[in-house]
Amino acid sequence: MTNNIEVRLVTSHRERNIFLTFPWRIYKSDPFWVPPLLPERRKVIDPKQGKFFEDGYAELFIAWKDGRPAGTLSCAEDLSATNSRGFGECQLGFFECLEDYAVAEALFKRASGWAREHRLVRLVGTYNLDREDSRGILIEGRDRPPAVYCGHGPAYYPDFFEQFGFTKFDEDGLAYAIDLDLGRPEIQHLVRLAGKIRQRKPNITVRGADLAHIDDEIDRIVELQNRGLAHMINFTPYTRASIEALVLPMVDVVDPELVLFAEVDGRPAGWFPAVPNLNEVLIHLNGLRYPWDYLRAVRRSSGALGYRGRRPAIR
Repeated sequence: MTNNIEVRLVTSHRERNIFLTFPWRIYKSDPFWVPPLLPERRKVIDPKQGKFFEDGYAELFIAWKDGRPAGTLSCAEDLSATNSRGFGECQLGFFECLEDYAVAEALFKRASGWAREHRLVRLVGTYNLDREDSRGILIEGRDRPPAVYCGHGPAYYPDFFEQFGFTKFDEDGLAYAIDLDLGRPEIQHLVRLAGKIRQRKPNITVRGADLAHIDDEIDRIVELQNRGLAHMINFTPYTRASIEALVLPMVDVVDPELVLFAEVDGRPAGWFPAVPNLNEVLIHLNGLRYPWDYLRAVRRSSGALGYRGRRPAIR
């Protein structure tokens, strides 16, 4: 315990609820925050249901100050990544903290101790178990809500990490936007370029996703992700479980004609997942924290996602 701050392991159902709902305290005045769906979050942190636990293990912590929750953090090891690299990392996730560096420091020190206890060589993160879920710390872009899978955070988070001694790991994660007005010169150029490629390379085909055979499509995605990104520094191969965690939540809402697979002579060569930005709906649902939020979900999802004639799978 330091400065009446204590970091404790989450062990009870009550503490898990505190852990999951703590972000509402951080972002209560942030109009751009997209509350996570609590039913889905409960699955993610549940060792019996979360995809991460097929290849790894994790523990959750709450920082308490003067007897009240003041911050949260998860510490995890991805065993498949450890086997691939030859050494283990402590993955940090679900980091949320009051604007109080002493609280952040206490969480980081607990994570450092946890890493030593499990013979892990460094702390990396943040991402919420799934490496594509809210990856990294937001540096710029607080003028709009995050897109699906992108992270969001208060402006003081980067300073807390840097003050403790964290440095940038790998390249920056960038999010881009483009106006799909077909009259724009850039779009017209892409259309002409695609036409020329089709003429010169007739053995290249592009098709939509076959959701009736989603297991086969996931096998292709695992292969393409690992082949296509293998050249990157510090690359760790994706497991099937990590790809399932990324893909399966989208199956009920995605338009298969917009999830594209490129094939050369019938073999997969690339894929491009254009998925609906569910955050445009989720920002209005309060994370399904209360029963009446489900009524909002039905109303919002039927309007925003009705192009497929289905509502998102909210369980």
